[in-house]
Order: sequence, then C-alpha cells, then structure tokens
Amino acid sequence: MAKQTKAQKARTGVTLELLPFADAIKLVKDNAKAKFDESIEIAVNLGVDPRHADQQVRGVVNLPSGTGRDVRVAVFAKDAKADEARAAGAEYVGAEDLYEQINGGLMDFDRVIASPDMMALVGRLGKVLGPRGLMPNPKVGTVTPNVAQAVKDAKGGAVEFRVEKAGIAHGGIGKASFTQEALEANVKAYVDALNRAKPSGAKGTYVKRITLSSTMGPGFKVDPASLTA
Repeated sequence: MAKQTKAQKARTGVTLELLPFADAIKLVKDNAKAKFDESIEIAVNLGVDPRHADQQVRGVVNLPSGTGRDVRVAVFAKDAKADEARAAGAEYVGAEDLYEQINGGLMDFDRVIASPDMMALVGRLGKVLGPRGLMPNPKVGTVTPNVAQAVKDAKGGAVEFRVEKAGIAHGGIGKASFTQEALEANVKAYVDALNRAKPSGAKGTYVKRITLSSTMGPGFKVDPASLTA
C-alpha cells in the first residue's frame, strides 16, 4: 500500500458518506490548511445532457457573501456609458481601442461586459473570448445598457454558471477564511440558482450529486436533500 503523505494524514473527517451541507462546509474549512487563503469550490452533477438545446443550464447568481476575489472587469462602451463603467470601477473600458488591445493579447481580466451597441465589435473577438468563457451574453447580464450596475454586480459577488459536457456545473463560492454562515449562504444561493435554471428538457433527478472542496483539500459529498429542507 502506498504511503500516505503528511498532508493526507492530517486530513480530518474524510468520508464517502453523504453529509448535510453545513457539516461538509465545516470539514472543508477544517481541511483548508495551505499557507494561503484557499478558495472554496462547489461541483454539482446535474441530470441533463448539454448536447440537447432544451437541456442547457446557464445563468448568474449573486452570492450574498461575495466571492472573496478581486474581479477584474473589461467593458465595451462609448461616451457616457464608458464614463459610468469607469466610475463603477472597471479596469478596462473602451471600444475599438479595447478591441485592438484584446486582439493583441490583453487578457488581464475575469469578466467582459458590453453595451448592446458594441456587440457587433465584440463578436469579432469570439474566437478569443469564447473558449475562455468570457464572451458577453444577455442571459447572464453581461450584455446590458446598464454597464455600471453590471460592473458593480461583477465586483460584488455575481458568479456565472454553465453546465459542461459531462453535466457538471462548478464554481467558486468563497474563501476558507469566510465564516461558516457566509459559506452556507453562498452554497444555498448557488444551488437555488441552479434549481431556478432547470431546463424544460431535464428528466428524472435534476440535482444528482454535490461536492464541496478547497483548493488543496479533499472533496466532501453533500446530501442534496439537506439543501431543500
């Protein structure tokens, strides 16, 4: 049998059993022992087949406790809307000039927002932004005339979710330094948003499995029923 590493031996409460989500959060926090503030992540296996158009799951959730991350935002807008975006804290704002920067390799941002009149320009960056999941989309509020509010939402805890090929939606829901209550609120909000986004083509059990983990720690399986009680 392979020897356990010191980190593996130090892990506490590792189990294959389904746990109430509050207990799983506590164990994730207890096992986040890295020298940095580890991110806490959720992975939800959904009963959908994303290959079918009527089983796509995509949306945005405003985490009540925030993400603990500094979200860098690029905004495509002109004139007054550009000024509003800058005032709201966007790191990069522009039109043709921002297009040239991104086309030339600038990728120092986490979210791209665009006013509707800019989408013809932004669309030309599809091959650059699309594979990174950064293409603005009205369904998740990143194509909007109210760019200032979109910037504030992005920096305040708005997280996009999208089901992947294997039927899994995952995302960051906070940091290990967050309180138990703050993480519980974020987990509830994330799963509630997934439930609201349930597509018409989903059959049978929708939320099949939930796992919580930290950046360097083990994953803990959550009983989905504990989030609907």
